[in-house]
Amino acid sequence: MSYDEGLAERVREALCARTDVSEMRMFGGIAFLVRGHMCVGIVKENLMVRVGPDAYERLVREPHARVMDFTGRPMKGLLYVSPEGIESDADLERWIARGISFATSLPAKASRGRGGTDPLSAQVASRQ
Repeated sequence: MSYDEGLAERVREALCARTDVSEMRMFGGIAFLVRGHMCVGIVKENLMVRVGPDAYERLVREPHARVMDFTGRPMKGLLYVSPEGIESDADLERWIARGISFATSLPAKASRGRGGTDPLSAQVASRQ
């Protein structure tokens, strides 16, 4: 398994009320897209959050946050949050909200059939 499936379920639950969310395999893990833009993802046990370049310098200094250097070079606007920083649902939801905030600041992308899945609300409802 290339990502923490338990964390993925927690993210799905946090996003299930939205109708503009899809999933896509990305960065060796899974990414959650809002309006076609990645907002958060999971690589191994870390939450990856797309916060954008303006908030990056401030948020990367928060406890349990660190530079995302997946390629060996820092990726400006993206950061990792270690498991300790998302143990509580409130902390996870706060980080997800930051990713959503950036994703929704961008113009919505048209669906291009790039392997994303149906909205998560339908997926979660089908499991209940």
